[in-house]
Amino acid sequence: MRDRAGATVREQPGYRDDPSVPDFDDSQPVIIFDGDCVLCSRSMRLIARLDTGGRFRMTPAQGEIGQALYRHLGLPTDRFDTYLLVADGRIAQRSTAVIGIARRLRWPWKLGAALWIVPRPLRDALYNFIARRRYRWFGHQTACVIGQPGLRDRLL
Repeated sequence: MRDRAGATVREQPGYRDDPSVPDFDDSQPVIIFDGDCVLCSRSMRLIARLDTGGRFRMTPAQGEIGQALYRHLGLPTDRFDTYLLVADGRIAQRSTAVIGIARRLRWPWKLGAALWIVPRPLRDALYNFIARRRYRWFGHQTACVIGQPGLRDRLL
């Protein structure tokens, strides 16, 4: 299956039907990110600034919704090596999530969606390379820093 940007998306069993996933408002795209990662938190602040329409919602992977979705996907709940993008009833991971985010931003950030032409194994290899080194390169924090005024209304 392909999403609107043309990126391959693996069908996930319905998270909405999984009783271990709490109900949450997924009427707009939701990004699940590592709240302890400086790079990830800065990325969420950038996305919030670029998303002038306020469409994106965000929640840290360490929170109730993030933990439930990671468990639902069979991902480790103590290592958060991937963004998740919940949109249109589907969950995208890694580079496919990044492409889905870029596709929903305004120009010129929308150009990032063109990465769908790169085969997913290559995109994900680069994503994984950065993910494994992000704490070393950008740092680690013990509390999510995106809970500042202007961003709080986007947090689930």
